[in-house]
Amino acid sequence: MSGPKIRIRGLKKHFGPKKVLDGVDLDVATGTGMVVIGGSGTGKSVLLKCILGLIPADGGSIEIDGVDVLKAPRHQARALREQIGMLFQNGALFDSLPVWENVAFGLLAQKKVSRARARDVAVEVLAQVGLGPDVAGLSPAELSGGMQKRVGLARAIAARPAIIFLDEPTTGLDPIMGAVIDELIVDCVKKLGSTSVAITHDMASAQRIADRAAMLYEGRITWTGPAGELMTCTDPVVEQFTHGRAHGPIKMALRR
Repeated sequence: MSGPKIRIRGLKKHFGPKKVLDGVDLDVATGTGMVVIGGSGTGKSVLLKCILGLIPADGGSIEIDGVDVLKAPRHQARALREQIGMLFQNGALFDSLPVWENVAFGLLAQKKVSRARARDVAVEVLAQVGLGPDVAGLSPAELSGGMQKRVGLARAIAARPAIIFLDEPTTGLDPIMGAVIDELIVDCVKKLGSTSVAITHDMASAQRIADRAAMLYEGRITWTGPAGELMTCTDPVVEQFTHGRAHGPIKMALRR
């Protein structure tokens, strides 16, 4: 297939008078990893939610495999979005369900497997993220933060998605566990041959899990380049953000 897996042009989203996305353009090549960076409240999560269809966009286009999901018939847009697996920030596991049902939740909801088969599938996928079958029957509350992330990743890949979204995959983890989770993400994405899109504030993680990076600033993508160049980039906005400098073009609103 020619062309990017995801192609976004002129994407807009506002909430009342506040323009969160103000003409976002972004290409994500098939089989590659993209990381979107930017300050808190700049619209990174809104961007993912627009692609997923969780919130409606106010303008522009979002193409998946060359089809604009904002204009396509509902059934076609749904089928394209069902290609997407999601690793939510902090895991977002269902407390009332055991681990195996959390992992197989999407498969069961879409009726892709029987309930009898679902547990076996969940155990197989848990093994891919380094968790044994004894974990399947536990509740999320019995898991450490790192284990919850692994379960969240297992849920994201259970349906073998063509696209994987990663929302702050290392939030709440210590640096060593963060590196372990990143290694698992890279391994799982590579084995699936998937395209990934991540948002993160963790620059070490960004460089480990992505091939390309994009800076979201003032509602637009202002820079794209190799993820490995994030810390050496001379773009003033990127440089201020990646090095955590208080002074520069990015002005953070402070309440006193």
